[in-house]
Amino acid sequence: MEKQTAGHDQLGTFAPKFAELNDDVLFGEVWSREKELSTHERCVITVVALISSGITDSSLKYHLQNAKNNGVTKQEISEIITHIAFYVGWPKAWAAFGFAKEVWAD
Repeated sequence: MEKQTAGHDQLGTFAPKFAELNDDVLFGEVWSREKELSTHERCVITVVALISSGITDSSLKYHLQNAKNNGVTKQEISEIITHIAFYVGWPKAWAAFGFAKEVWAD
């Protein structure tokens, strides 16, 4: 995963500590713990957590793209969203599929 700078870019002067925690701790230290969980697994967990929470905005699309970039296939994401739909809610799954179709369009 490439170095995350969204926090510093978007909030660096307004909320510098939040930007630091976002970029350096969450996306730096936590996401780099490959021995504990692979990036592929972290991507799946993150997508499921966002959908479960009803976060179906640009952050979900970002994490779906990140999942694709880290080896999650169209078949896997389709199965993951179908499976969790019964637990997190049908409308959340519908919303997630909209973004997933965009990300895996090619």
